[in-house]
Amino acid sequence: MTDSRSWAVEIESLSAWYGENQILKEVSLKIPRNVVFTIMGPSGCGKSTLLRCINRLIELNPAARVKGKVIIDGVNVYDSGVDPIQVRRMAGMVFQVPNPFPHLSIYENVAIGVKLNGLVKDKEELDDLVEWALKKAYLWDEVKDELSKPASALSGGQKQRLCLARVLAMKPKIILMDEPTANLDPVAASKIEELMLELKKDYTIIVVTHNPGQAARISDYVAFLYLGKVVESGDAASVFTRPRHELTEKYVIGRIG
Repeated sequence: MTDSRSWAVEIESLSAWYGENQILKEVSLKIPRNVVFTIMGPSGCGKSTLLRCINRLIELNPAARVKGKVIIDGVNVYDSGVDPIQVRRMAGMVFQVPNPFPHLSIYENVAIGVKLNGLVKDKEELDDLVEWALKKAYLWDEVKDELSKPASALSGGQKQRLCLARVLAMKPKIILMDEPTANLDPVAASKIEELMLELKKDYTIIVVTHNPGQAARISDYVAFLYLGKVVESGDAASVFTRPRHELTEKYVIGRIG
């Protein structure tokens, strides 16, 4: 498959710096559509920076600099004339620490991005969209009678699913998840993992984790990053059972990380 549109995301020779500190070094990856693709590796290897390069969130850091290509649906998002706001709409992100707007209602948290971008103006259509997004995030049944309550009233796991509903309401093509279960209890983390497996039917899910056990549970494909470089990538079963690189094997069995 040589056509860029055959892939959800193609990353070509991507390097990234914060000031003089180079974080990513010539990273190249091809990410298929409708899979859970996990970027794994020890803390500080560049995983989160790579995620932020995909939707250009990295540019919010004035010290950041990027070289290379990130191609989504055949378009290099770093080409001149490409609007970073559109890129972030196409590739929404869920962060490690759930970050709903605490004083806004559950309803308003889901609706805010859509309203600010002027995507939906009809109240009935907005109501339907909020319900749809909360159902997709497995949260509707828990909050349908409490939509006017502030998001701060939710548990940690519910807040993370609310953040996912907020992303889904924007109708992205790609969902980026940066250590989405790191601050959750095992039950809440398990719900997020189940959600990823469900959502890949409609979206490409790109997840960052430092937990090889989680990567093994959820991934169709994985890339192992170490010191800013891709050491190994491929289908998850092969990487976990027959790693080609000694560093990958050490990481998978817990000897580094």
